Amino acid sequence: MAEHRHKRETAAHRLPRAATVAAPLALVATAAVVAIGVAASNPDPGTLLAEDAASISGSLDRDSVVSRSALDSRAERRQLQAAVDRNAKKTATMLAVRRADTRLWTTAPLNLWAAPSEDAKRLGELAEGKRVLVTGRKMADRTEVVVDGEPRWVTAGYLSDEKPVAAAAGLSMQPCPDPSVESGLTDNAVYVYRSVCHAFPQITSYGGWDGHGEHSSGRALDIMTSDVELGDAIAAFLQQHAGELNLYDILWRQRIWTPERAGEGWRGMSSRGSATANHYDHVHVATY
Repeated sequence: MAEHRHKRETAAHRLPRAATVAAPLALVATAAVVAIGVAASNPDPGTLLAEDAASISGSLDRDSVVSRSALDSRAERRQLQAAVDRNAKKTATMLAVRRADTRLWTTAPLNLWAAPSEDAKRLGELAEGKRVLVTGRKMADRTEVVVDGEPRWVTAGYLSDEKPVAAAAGLSMQPCPDPSVESGLTDNAVYVYRSVCHAFPQITSYGGWDGHGEHSSGRALDIMTSDVELGDAIAAFLQQHAGELNLYDILWRQRIWTPERAGEGWRGMSSRGSATANHYDHVHVATY
């Protein structure tokens, strides 16, 4: 009888203890992963707010850095432009000083300023009668001059291409209250005007340049007064200083006096009609 053979069944094996423990741990781990995934896909509002706040804060920090960078950049550009402007001003000043070739005389004591602005620092004084180099630049009622090789600024209107006449004792070249009288007058006539206005401050009216007679050349001045005593005093003052003032003649109360014929004293004149034409209301004086 054929022997019935059966396949030998493999004996059942027990799982190692480590595997037994690992299985539930794996399940827990899987559950944890799933839970984490669910939590990640469905976060609670508190979590979202915290994350959004952190995100916004980070964005603001980045924007702040960018803004600060932009501000720094603009500030640097402004500083650079300011430096360029300063250099340009320095260059322009250096060129003006280097190219200056005109010299003028000061007609009064002048303060020296570091700049043309009103708040500029005062650096000294330029005496009257000094010849100074000018650059030709004017700004804010001031004129640029060169003193000891350095640019300085002085008040405009007190520089002349002619050397001012130095005042003799008893005379003056200080400006008078009404500078408009000097318009059109020669330096000698200005000298007479300033000397008389300081010696006789009670005189407030003068006649300067006009289109007739000795006045048309700017050499004559009318000192307006009808007071005989005051007029005589003015005429005597002019006679006393005729040499220093370079006088040509004096007319007062229909009389004439000239330095060339001083020995003859006052000489009479023919009538010209009116009190003004006959010099009864003013002392007329002319210079060379």
